[in-house]
Amino acid sequence: MSRSSAGRVTHRRAARRTVVVGLALLCAGTVAAPAAAADGGRPGGRLPAVYELPGQPAGSTFEGIGLDPLRGVFYVSEVTGGEISRARLTDRTARTWLDGNDTDGRITARGITVDRLGRVYIAGGPNRTLDQARPDRPDLWVYSPSGRLLAALQVPATNAFLNDVAIGPDGAAYFTDSNATPRIFRVAQDRRGWSVTAWKDATGTIATAAGFNLNGIVATPDGRALVAVQSSTGQLWRFDLRTKQVDQVAVTAGADLTGGDGLVLVGPKLFVVRNFPRQLVTLELSDRWTRARLVSAVPTDPDRVFTTAKFDGGRLLLVDSKFDEGVNSAPPYRVVALPVR
Repeated sequence: MSRSSAGRVTHRRAARRTVVVGLALLCAGTVAAPAAAADGGRPGGRLPAVYELPGQPAGSTFEGIGLDPLRGVFYVSEVTGGEISRARLTDRTARTWLDGNDTDGRITARGITVDRLGRVYIAGGPNRTLDQARPDRPDLWVYSPSGRLLAALQVPATNAFLNDVAIGPDGAAYFTDSNATPRIFRVAQDRRGWSVTAWKDATGTIATAAGFNLNGIVATPDGRALVAVQSSTGQLWRFDLRTKQVDQVAVTAGADLTGGDGLVLVGPKLFVVRNFPRQLVTLELSDRWTRARLVSAVPTDPDRVFTTAKFDGGRLLLVDSKFDEGVNSAPPYRVVALPVR
């Protein structure tokens, strides 16, 4: 996921922003209707088209989103400070769930996800390296649904940038490292407690480039593999969960995935959120997740930089990062719901 870049943009009204995204995707045949009418596939009522996030009067930026469908809530991570917000899917306003600003050693937060038990996993990005005076800071955290800290861990590396996280079929959490070493860390609990291991180092297979490398990650529904996007090159990589074999996914010509940030996998359909390119790419995966066919590539709202998303009953919940505004960012801070099919 991306670093923020300073700059100021003119604020537009929320209604215009939602319509711009909805119309762009509607033309591509990937959305069902304008977001204002979204009901998430649930009978008996509409869900908010836009969710309001708490933040500072100036300078807040956001990145990850985790969804707990069983409890009907989602979580959003704040880059500036490391706060975690939570909202019910039926409520328009999120509230601070976990404080940042050195709470549990957290001064920033990036990717976030939820396992089937409702436990929340948070990637710390450069949390350990931002403050050279505090090398004891964790790289990642695990919390219970009630907000109790279960684990605060450092990975076995000194220069990691933990960016995104996905839950595998074994119940473990797999974190991408976006720095120059293309690797994935695994976090799991056993009888001895919580631990983190360097699950796969793909050096020699994945050539890294300047900028962010391995970024968004998803687990395939058949339990065979992990799929991750390399932001700097726009490549997709398949990690076999049994053999740890790493292969590049063959993507049809014309699909540009550079700046690929968040990934959302719904059956064979893979949504790729391209942040600063402001585009949502839809791919169809096949042949055991080794090939990808371009379905559509459509622009998103020019006034927003979306980082990542989660799928909730027929719609994508997209984080408006404010990365384009940086220190000049100001409320409203938002998650935008976009119907897809």
